[in-house]
Amino acid sequence: MLTSQKLSYCTGILLVVLKLAHTQYEHLGYPPGYPDHEQEQYTPPVLAPDTPRIQLRLAGQKRKHNEGRVEVYYNGTWGTICDDDFNIHSAQVVCKELGYQEAVSWVPSSKYGKGEGPIWFDNLQCTGKERTLALCPSNGIGVSDCKHTEDVGVVCSDKRIPGFKFVNTLPNHVENLDIHVEDVRIRAILSSYRKRIPVTEGYVEVKDGGKWKQICNTEWSQFNSRVICGMFGFPGERNFNTRVYKMFARRKKPTYWDFSVNCTGIEAHLSSCKLGQIVARKSNETCAGGMPVVVSCVPGRAFAPTPMTGYRKAFRQEQPLVRLRGGAIVGEGRVEVLKNGEWGTICDDHWNLLSATVVCRELGFGSAKEALSGGQLGQGMGPVHMNEVKCSGFEKSITECSFNKEALGCSHEEDAAVRCNVPAMGFEQRLRLRGGRSPFEGRVEVLVERNGSSVWGTVCSEGWGTMEAMVVCRQLGLGFARSAFQETWHWPGEVSADNVVMSGVRCSGTEMSLSHCLHHGAHLSCPRGGGSYAAGVSCSETAPDLVLNPEVVQQTTYMEDRPMFMLQCAYEENCLASTSHKAPANSYRRLLRFSSQIHNNGQSDFQPKAAKHLWVWHDCHRHYHSMEVFTTYDLLSLNGTKVAEGHKASFCLEDSECDEGIEKKYECANFGEQGITVGCWDTYRHDIDCQWVDITDVKPGDYIFQIVINPNYEVPESDYTNNFTKCRFRYDGHRVWMYNCHNDGSLSSETEMTFPGLLNNQVTHR
Repeated sequence: MLTSQKLSYCTGILLVVLKLAHTQYEHLGYPPGYPDHEQEQYTPPVLAPDTPRIQLRLAGQKRKHNEGRVEVYYNGTWGTICDDDFNIHSAQVVCKELGYQEAVSWVPSSKYGKGEGPIWFDNLQCTGKERTLALCPSNGIGVSDCKHTEDVGVVCSDKRIPGFKFVNTLPNHVENLDIHVEDVRIRAILSSYRKRIPVTEGYVEVKDGGKWKQICNTEWSQFNSRVICGMFGFPGERNFNTRVYKMFARRKKPTYWDFSVNCTGIEAHLSSCKLGQIVARKSNETCAGGMPVVVSCVPGRAFAPTPMTGYRKAFRQEQPLVRLRGGAIVGEGRVEVLKNGEWGTICDDHWNLLSATVVCRELGFGSAKEALSGGQLGQGMGPVHMNEVKCSGFEKSITECSFNKEALGCSHEEDAAVRCNVPAMGFEQRLRLRGGRSPFEGRVEVLVERNGSSVWGTVCSEGWGTMEAMVVCRQLGLGFARSAFQETWHWPGEVSADNVVMSGVRCSGTEMSLSHCLHHGAHLSCPRGGGSYAAGVSCSETAPDLVLNPEVVQQTTYMEDRPMFMLQCAYEENCLASTSHKAPANSYRRLLRFSSQIHNNGQSDFQPKAAKHLWVWHDCHRHYHSMEVFTTYDLLSLNGTKVAEGHKASFCLEDSECDEGIEKKYECANFGEQGITVGCWDTYRHDIDCQWVDITDVKPGDYIFQIVINPNYEVPESDYTNNFTKCRFRYDGHRVWMYNCHNDGSLSSETEMTFPGLLNNQVTHR
C-alpha cells in the first residue's frame, strides 16, 4: 500500500513538472509543420422555433477579414452591438457563429468606426457556449441606451472551424452577408500548371461543410479574380484559354457551391466580400449555362516561375518609388517612399488595408494582410514624406493616392508598415529545426534530392554565421535570427539526418531559402562532419536595429594634433595608424575627431554577443570591452582605396539618452550590464580615446569617410542596410570639411552617385 502511495505521489509530481515544462514554451507557439491540437468539428446549430433569427458580419475599416465591428441583421435591418458588459465570452459566441475557431480579443468604443442603424444588443451576458448570439441574455433585442460611439468589435482567430457550413436563416437578405467558408484554394487543373510553384492558374475552390466545391462563373467578375489573386500573393490577374477549361469541365463533372460571389475588387480576402445570390438550378445541377470559375494570376518579379514571366508588361518599374524595411520575412516591413531623391516614411494617420494593399501590389505582392501602425516594424530615420494617406485601392502606386503633405506632429513612432500576402512557395517544407527546447531553436536539417529520393540531412557549420541563420529563420517564418551555432551537441536531432548534405553555405541575408545561398552543391566538403558539429540556429520574433545619426557626425567633426605621450592607452588598444609604433614620444599624431550617436530603432534591445564573463578587461583605460570591434571608421579615396582606418570597441555600451517616456536600462559603470534599449541611443563623444581616425599620413585631397556599426554582424539586427554612414571629406593639409553625411540607402541611387557641392560645411581646426 505504501509503495502504491509513493508511486501515485511521484506520478503526480512528474505530471506537474511536465505541465510546467510545457507552459514555459507554450507562448512561443508552433511553426508550420507541427501537428495542431485536436480541433472541434462543426455541427450545425439546432435552434428552437422561437429563437430570434439573426445573421452576423464583421465590418469597418483598418481591419483584416477576421476582425471588425460586429453587425447584426434582424427584422430586415443591419445594426450593431453596444460594448456595455460585452466580454470575451460574448466575442467567443460571435466568432464561432461566423465560423472561426475562437475569439482572440474584443475592442470597445467603435475602434472599427461607427456603424449605422439600430443597436440591436446591449448588456449582453453570454457564457461563451451559446450556439447563437440571439440566445445570450441581454436587455432585449433593440432595447439600448447606447450610441454608435460604443459599437463593439471583435478579433477572431485566423483558423476556421473544420466542416463549418454556412447556414442562411434569412434567405431574402443573403447578398449582404460576408462569405464564410472553411478555406479557399486555387487548384491547378492543366498538367502544365500542376508542377509549377507557385500555383498561378486553376479552379477557384471553396471548402464548405468539409467538402471542396467549385464556383459557378455566371456571375463572376474581374473584381472577384483580383481579390482571389491578391489573397494568394499575386499583384494582378490576366486572361486564360477558356476553351481548354470548358473541355475539362465536360469530361469531369464539377461539384458547385450554392452561392455566387460579390467583390468590389478592393477586399484583401474573399471573406471580406459579400455573398452573392443563390445560383439558379437546372436539371438538379447548379451553374446552368456556365462552368467552374478559373483565375490566372500574374506573379510578382520575385516569384515568377521563370524570370520576368508575365511581369514585364504590367508591373515593371524603371524607378522604384516605395520599399519595405525592417521586416522579418519577405513581404513585410516599414513603408518608405522616395521623394526629392531622399527616402522617408509614412505617418500612420488614417493608415488602413486599402492603402497597405496598394503598397503590396506595387511591390509585386498580393493584397495586404495587415496595415500596421505605431512603428511596429521599427522606426525609420530622415523625413516623414506622407501623412493621412487615402487610397481607392486601385492605384498603381502609393504616390498616386491623396495625402496631406504636411506631416506636422508626426514622429517616427508613428511609422506605417505592412504585411503582404505572398505566394506559397513551399520553402518552409524543405527545412526543419530539431532538438531544441522550443520550436524556435535547434539543429538545422534540410531536405535534398539524392539518387531520386528525398533525404533529410544536416548543414556543415564551417563558416556558419548570422546571415545564414537569418535566412533559416525567415524560411521557417520564425522571424529573425537570435544566434547562429557551429556546434549542436546539446541538441540531438534526428539520428537518420546526421549526414551532411549541404556545405560551404554563404548567404547575403536576404534570400528566401537556404538553397538560394551560395554552397558547394553536390561536391561536399566538411572536415568536422555533421552530427554534433552541424549548424544550428535560435530565432526570435523581434530584433534590434542600430542606426547612426549622420547629422551628429557632420556637426561635431574637427581636427586635433595630439602628442604621442598622451596616446599610450590608445596605442595599446591599436587605435592609431601602423606608423605610430616608430613615432617618438614627443611627436604629434593628427586625429580626425567626431562624435557618434547610435540609436536603437528596432523592436528589441541590442546586447553584446559575448556573455559577461567573456568580456575583456583593458587595464590602461580601466574598462571592459563587450565587443572588440563595435564600429569601424575608414577614410577612402574616391576610387574606393582605403587610406586610413580606425575602430571602436564597445567599451561602455549603454543608454546615454532615451526618447520621452522610455527609461534607461543599461549602465556599464561598476561592471553593469551593457546594451542599448529600444528607443534609446548611446553617444560616444568626440573627446574620448579611439573616437577618431589617425590621418597623420594622409595627403591633402577629397575623400569618402565611412562608418560601419556592428561590422562583423556579430549581433543580429532587423536591418543591416542602415548600418553604413557615408560622408564626403575634404582635407587641405590645414583644415577639414565634413559634408553630405547620410546613411547608406537613405538617398536615391542617382543622388548617392552625385555628392553635390559643399553643403553645411564644418570647418574647424583646434
